[in-house]
Parts: sequence; C-alpha cells; structure tokens
Amino acid sequence: MYNPLYTLSSEKDHSKSNVHVQLIGDEVVGYSLCSEGKDPVPLFIDRRWRGRAQQRLEALQQLAAAQPSLQIPQIVYEDPEVSGRNRYKYFARTKPCVHSATRDSKVFGPKLRTLGTQTDYRDGEAQTDPCSPEYVVPSGSVPELLTLATLTWGRGLPAGLAEVEMIERAREKRAWEATLPAMNNASQIAKRKKMMDDMERKEWAFREQEIEKLQEVRLEVLKKLLWRREKNQDELDAKRLHDHWQNHQKVKEEKIKKIQHDCALMLRKLIAKRKNVMGKLERRDIIKEYTDFASQTYAPLSRIGYFPDNHSERYVVKNFYLNTFAGLCELEASLPDSVTQLKIKAPKPKYTTTKTGFIKRSARLEVELAQVHQALLEKKNKVKEPKKPLRFLEKVEKPVPRPPTPILEKPSIEEEETELAVICLQKLLRGRAIQNMMFEGKKKRLELIRELRTTHALQEDGQLLLKAEEQMTLALQQQHDLQMHKLSSVESHLAREEGRVLANIFDFLSKELVRLQEERKIHAFVMLAERQRRMREAEESGRRQVVKVHQSTIDSYLEDIILSGMEITAEEQAREEIQRMAVEINDIAYEMESRRTRLQSEEIVAELVYDFLIPEAEKMSIREKVRQSQRKHIYAAHQIIHRGIEKVVADLALHQETSASKIKRDPPAGTASTALSGTAAGPSAADSTCSAPVAHELAKLLCEESPRETAVNPSDGSDKDPTAS
Repeated sequence: MYNPLYTLSSEKDHSKSNVHVQLIGDEVVGYSLCSEGKDPVPLFIDRRWRGRAQQRLEALQQLAAAQPSLQIPQIVYEDPEVSGRNRYKYFARTKPCVHSATRDSKVFGPKLRTLGTQTDYRDGEAQTDPCSPEYVVPSGSVPELLTLATLTWGRGLPAGLAEVEMIERAREKRAWEATLPAMNNASQIAKRKKMMDDMERKEWAFREQEIEKLQEVRLEVLKKLLWRREKNQDELDAKRLHDHWQNHQKVKEEKIKKIQHDCALMLRKLIAKRKNVMGKLERRDIIKEYTDFASQTYAPLSRIGYFPDNHSERYVVKNFYLNTFAGLCELEASLPDSVTQLKIKAPKPKYTTTKTGFIKRSARLEVELAQVHQALLEKKNKVKEPKKPLRFLEKVEKPVPRPPTPILEKPSIEEEETELAVICLQKLLRGRAIQNMMFEGKKKRLELIRELRTTHALQEDGQLLLKAEEQMTLALQQQHDLQMHKLSSVESHLAREEGRVLANIFDFLSKELVRLQEERKIHAFVMLAERQRRMREAEESGRRQVVKVHQSTIDSYLEDIILSGMEITAEEQAREEIQRMAVEINDIAYEMESRRTRLQSEEIVAELVYDFLIPEAEKMSIREKVRQSQRKHIYAAHQIIHRGIEKVVADLALHQETSASKIKRDPPAGTASTALSGTAAGPSAADSTCSAPVAHELAKLLCEESPRETAVNPSDGSDKDPTAS
C-alpha cells in the first residue's frame, strides 16, 4: 500500500497468460495408459480353438507315447480333384496375402499379463512363525513333547545347547521323581525327605551357578557398553577438538589474509607518498603512459577490474613447425647434429689413476688425509661465539595444584534397599500422623466453622440459644480434651511398645542379614575351593589321558608291526607251501596220465555224462512241461478279459448312439436348456462326452487285436513268455 514500486497485473498480462495456457494445452502429447504388448505370436495367426478333432489327435498321441502297441489313425485329406471339377481353380495364380508390418494392436492383444515384482525385503524378513497344528492326546498318555509347549519360535526354538541341557535336566528330574518312595509307606518317609533335601540342595547349587553365569554375562555386557561409551565419548571429544581447531585455523587464516591485505595497501600508499614527497600536484601525462610499455595502459592492474587472461586465446601462437608432424620433421632435419646427438666427455680425475681407469689406494688415502687435516685446522682456528640470550624466553608459572577430589564409597545394593524401605515407612507414618492431626483439628473447630458460615445477624433469643449452645460446647470440649489426653497417653505407651518391638525386629533382621552374607561368603569360598579341586582333578585326568593315549598309540603301533610281520611271514610260508603242493600234484597228475588206460578214460567220460548232461536235459524237459501246463490257464484268462472289454465297448457305443439320437430329436429352443443342464452336470458329464470318441477307437483296436490272440495255439511250445502279450 505504501510501497511506491508496488505494481499489479493489467489486462494485457491476463491475456498473455491465457494465450500461453492455450498453447500449452495444444501441445499435450497423448499417451496410452495400457502397458506395452510383448506377445511373440504375430497378430495374423488364428488364436481360436482348433476343435475336438485336434484334441482327439493329441489324446491319441499321448496314449501312443505310453502304449507303443496303439496305432494312431492317419489323417486322410479330401481329394482336391485338380484334373476334375476343381480344375478351374488352378488356372490362374492367386494373389499372395500381403501382411504389412504395423504397430502392435492394443485391442487384440492379451488383456492380462503376469509381471514380476521386486521388493526391498528378503524372504527371511517376510517369514512368519511356524504353524503349530492341532493335536489330540490319547487318554492315559503324557507325551514328552507337551512339556516343551512353553518354547516358541524365537524364544527357545530352534533349540540350542541351553534348551537341550534344560530338556535333559527335566528328564533326569522326572526319572528321579519316579524313583521316590510312595507317601503311604511310613517307613520310607525319612528316605523320601532325605532324597528331596538332596535334590533341593542340588537345585540351589545349580541355580547359584546360573546366577553366577548371568552375572558374568552382565559384567561382560557392562564392560562392552562402558568401553563403547568411552570410545564414543573419545570420538566426540576428538571431533569437538578438531572442529574447535578448524575454527581457530579459519580465524587465523582470515586474520593473516586481512593483515597481508592491509600491509599491501599500506605499502602501496607509502610508495605513492614516496613518489610525491613534496606534495606537488601532477597532471596526467598521456604521452608518457603510451610510451612506457609498463604503464597501466598496456598492463592494467587486476584490482581495478581488468583481467588480461580473459582473452588469452587471441595470443595463442600457431606455428607450422610445432603443430604438424611434417613441420616437426623438417625442423628436426634443419637442426645440427650437435643438438640431437649429444657427446658427453668424462671429466679428468683429480687423482692419479691406473691404466684401467681405477684410482690408486695411496692416492685416495692422501686425499682423505688432506681433507681430515683441513677440517682439524678449521676447527682449531675457529673462534667460539658468545652465547646469545634467548629473546622470547618467558617464565611460565605453574598453577597451584588442586586439592584431591573426595571420593565417596558406594554403598551396597542391600543397604540402599533397606534405607529406602525405612524412608518409605517414615513417610507413611508421618503422613498418617498429619492426616489425623488435621482431622482432629477439624472436629475441634467444627462449631467455629459453622459459626463462620452463618451469614445473617443473630437475634436476642438466638444469642441466648447460642450462649447455651456455647456453654454446652465448652463442656463437651473439656470432656473431649480429657478423653483425648487419656487416649494420647495410651497411644504413647502403645507407640513405645511398638518402637521397642520394631527395634528388636530390625536388630534381628540386621543380624540375620549379616549372618546370611557371611554364610554366602563362606559358601563362595567353598565353591571356589571345590572349583579349584575340580580343575586340578581335570588337569590330572587330562595328563592321565595323554599318557594313556601315548601308551595306546605305542601299543597299537607295535601291534600293527607284529601283525603285519606275521601276515607277511604267513603269506610267504603259504606261497611256498602252495608251490610245493602244486609241484607234487603236477607230478602225480603226469604220473597218472602216463599210467591211464583207454578203459579209465571212458569211465571218466561216462561219469561226466551221467552227472552233468543227463540231469540238465531232464531239468529242461520238466520246465517245458510246466510251461505247457500253465499256457491253457493263461489262454482262458485272456478270453475272459477280452470278452468283458468287448461288452463294455459295445455298451459305450450304444449309449453314444442313443444320446446323439436324443439330441437330434430335441427342438432348437431347448438348446439353451440342454447347454445349461450340461454345464450344471459338472465335470463328469463333460468328461464322458469328450472321452466317448477315444473309447470307441480303443474298442476298435482291442477288437482288432483279440482275433489275433485267439488264433494262437495253446499247445504251441515256443519259448516266448506267455505274459508278454
């Protein structure tokens, strides 16, 4: 309102904005909301169902894959009659069907597509707790698995070493409970009590061990937390110090930069004053500035605002000899050999050398002695300079040491709990006493309260009545004071007795607490001694086991050596014995062969024939007889099976013909009802109608195979297995 530069938009601005909006609306590009089709099947291929004939052919192909004996009927195509009545169709060549490549249609493409999704979660994060199915426990049985019902997934499951130990302890306790004597026997009560006491002591000891382990784990966790806290605190302190140091460095750099800037400014001012010491006014000499190439005309200062490097590309030197390869080659050819090929001459040595170029040892020693002599002379003639006092030495006063910080011993947890309990009791007693005092004061001043509440002026009769009431009230008050005095004296006696009793109780509890602490300490010392004894026993048993292992290793080593030696010697002796026996048997066989006659050879052949050939021939004849006796039974079974199949196939064909005739007799209006009844009949009716052609073909094939099997002679004695058909 009060701003002189405040302006508003006019009609011209509104018209410009409207034109701009219309132009933006005209330039909007239309995009489809549907996803892009990725169907690899071209659009000109027919996607309709190919009918029941193709389905029947596929079913027969599947059956043929499972049953090789099933024959698939060949597809017979209709005769095109090229040379007959359809000859006119083949005179002219038909135009080829041209399909131009067009964009994928969104209308005829698939409406639904299955797309994969990718989430930020793993399978383990989406996994729920395992399901616990319902169960029924038989009467009279207590499964052990029900004792673990408290364990759930994440709280005990999957089971670890601690859960396994707990299960084992529960089993041991149940076994121990089973060994307890019965309560109805009076003679076994003492034994039962003793066993229960022992078990209770064991449980207490185990519980104390668990508590110690938990305390150790807690201590470790506390140590780690304290270490982590100290580490974080150290990191924070280091970071804070680093930030503080960085801030100081920035401030220091800014101050140094400012000092340098001021110094340069003051130097320039001093130089300008020195040029004109007399303070004379000098006019600008333009001719002098243009003749002096170091003036600001040719080299202006950058602090004035001119930067000569802005247009540095104007002064780039472009030379043919430096920017092209041909120019470099020409430049290199024009240079003399002394530039491209250096000749370095070795300097002449200061010492005498040999013919091979090495320095003699005597010359090297002379040079070293001369250098040492020169150094000694310089050190001898050197004049000691007096020590200069330190210019920047300052005495740093040490601060007064601070008194040591008092350390308060931390009370124990049990003492703190006792103190808190006593404080709570004191608060309760004091609060109750104050409440009673307030209640008594209210009773005492009840009349005054009522009097103060009266808001109207009292009359004479009312004053008389009030005086009478006042006297009565005073009498009652005196009587009440006497009663309260008696009650207070009685309460003081009771409080004294209660205090004495409470003091005795607290004294007894404190003594019991000290005794329990001492008992726990003694028990801890006993446990430590027992632990040390067990550790020593374990070490001793370990040593014994190591010695035993060494002894067993030596024994097994010696035993292996002895056994291997025995085996080797036995094998050598057996080989020698076998070779000796083979030689003897070979000699005996040669001797028998030389002495054997023709009659003995015929006897050996006869024994072989009667012992091997004849029994084998009898076995083969018996097997053939058994096979011939079983063939007639197999033939009868085949006849029964084929008759049943033929009957079933005939019934199916008859049922199909009757159903087809019924459908033909029904009027067209009933097609909808039949379709509805067909769909309502469920999958069984559809399956029966679909499987009717397949069943008919199977029946034909089985009928074709049955005469071939009936033609088989049951008395045929072939070696073919009868169950192969």
